[in-house]
Amino acid sequence: MTHDHDLVLRPTEAQTAAALNPPAGRNGGDLVVETLAGLGTTTVFGLPGQHALGMFDALRRSDLRYVGLRVENNAGFAADAYGRITGEAAPLLLSTGPGALTSLAALQEAAAASAPVLAISSQIPTAGLGGGRHGYLHELPDQSASFRGVVKSVHTVRTQSQIPSAIEAAWKSALTAPHGPVWVEIPQDVLLAETSIPVVTGGDAFPEELPPRVELTAVAADLLSKAARPAIIAGGGVVRSDASGKLRQLAEVLQAPVVTTPGGKGAFPWQHPLSLQSWIEDRYVTDFLEEADVLLVVGSGLGELSSNYHTFKPRGRVIQIEADLGKLESNHSALGIHADARLALQALLETVFARTDETAPERVREVLTRVADRISSQELTLEQDVLASVRRALPADSPSFWDMTILAYWAWSAFDAKGPNLLHSAQGAGGLGYGFPAALGAAVADGSRPVLAVSGDGGALYSIAELATARQYDLNVTWLIVDDGGYGILREYMTDAFGEATATELTRPDYVALAESFGVPGVLTSAETLEADLSKALSEPGPSVVVLPAVLRMFAPTHLG
Repeated sequence: MTHDHDLVLRPTEAQTAAALNPPAGRNGGDLVVETLAGLGTTTVFGLPGQHALGMFDALRRSDLRYVGLRVENNAGFAADAYGRITGEAAPLLLSTGPGALTSLAALQEAAAASAPVLAISSQIPTAGLGGGRHGYLHELPDQSASFRGVVKSVHTVRTQSQIPSAIEAAWKSALTAPHGPVWVEIPQDVLLAETSIPVVTGGDAFPEELPPRVELTAVAADLLSKAARPAIIAGGGVVRSDASGKLRQLAEVLQAPVVTTPGGKGAFPWQHPLSLQSWIEDRYVTDFLEEADVLLVVGSGLGELSSNYHTFKPRGRVIQIEADLGKLESNHSALGIHADARLALQALLETVFARTDETAPERVREVLTRVADRISSQELTLEQDVLASVRRALPADSPSFWDMTILAYWAWSAFDAKGPNLLHSAQGAGGLGYGFPAALGAAVADGSRPVLAVSGDGGALYSIAELATARQYDLNVTWLIVDDGGYGILREYMTDAFGEATATELTRPDYVALAESFGVPGVLTSAETLEADLSKALSEPGPSVVVLPAVLRMFAPTHLG
């Protein structure tokens, strides 16, 4: 009797001949790029270094597109965005020691946002592995230990025959829910040595699915169907799993109001009658969610930003659907369902009963009116006008990437993303410098539409070198820099806490002249001309910079009591 798992695909005569006579001049680096190509990769990001030259030399013998950035951390941000836009694991090629370590902040952001990044680094020669102090260039006692607490999985290669399997395993790990960054490292001598291993011609690394447990979704469906005041919090897991359509269906069947977290921007239509939009930091919304008798949390761990800084205290029953096992019930007791958001929402759609609640849209309108009144009482017309100008200038189907800056904090709550997977920020790990290099990665992924990056002047200085990358590859990214002369949000925090700010003021360049020195068009704008200037820049192909001198303020927090 033969079972499917007993079947082995036999090579053709041509395949056998090719395997027995691999082309000359190949090395371990060729095995890396051949494996990537076999897995379906078309594009890689990175920065060369001495130990990694075997990989980079192999690129010229492949059909892979290489996009090189000027700083490893920025290359990581670009790979992160490419993974978010395409849903593929974006390869990030790095060198040993300082090159590898410089990518850590970007990999932390990818981990926090569940972005699939396949980082492949060189290592010191095999003889130096094991923690001895041999004095190799870039040597660390245990390079992988620096990454183990950041990435999903670590894969250390010691021989050429391990390369295809290690990369396939890492690829599968990166794309298994929850998505995330993974780490592969290969010694310099393994990459450089000539190889007689046959050309890698394919890959089989389909990620494992993460379906919900049937008994748990049955209980969840019963609770939701019988609820008097159900509500839904939608996080980044809804966007990552492409589950926005199913979320809308479920909300409408249950007549349950929906609020999205910063990571879940666009997961639910902004103007839908059941949409509480993204005002999750507002006390009126927090109170509304606390009053729900059944609260469904999908794809969110209810961390600091998604719980109004941990002031959210639900009084009803909580159902939490989360692919990251470590986040399940980590902040609130719940009916925890460890599952991919898309599969879990589908299971609920198949088992819930429709509810009728004509009061839900009115209750949503009341909350949004109270939020609007609170904001309007704070005399923040400039901030609201600037954000509205950006929204009008940006095409509805264009993605935007936001650095950690005051305008981005406004966007988390007040910006209509126009759809899922269109607004991204560094709110996962909270590092500076994300916006522009991430936008470059998105433009590499899809050059058919303009991409917007938004930074403050402090965050912009992390990424200035990538103006050269934008020009070199002629990437269709418009970079809006809001120049307030320092770290604006830290200036506010310190002034509020201590009465005055320290270490927040910055000497900065003429950003327009600096952009033009890279051959990138730049324009100095104002709040009154921003919409027109930004629209013009976005409508013209290639990179551009728009600089807005403005001191913006945050709306008053509601979590301080």
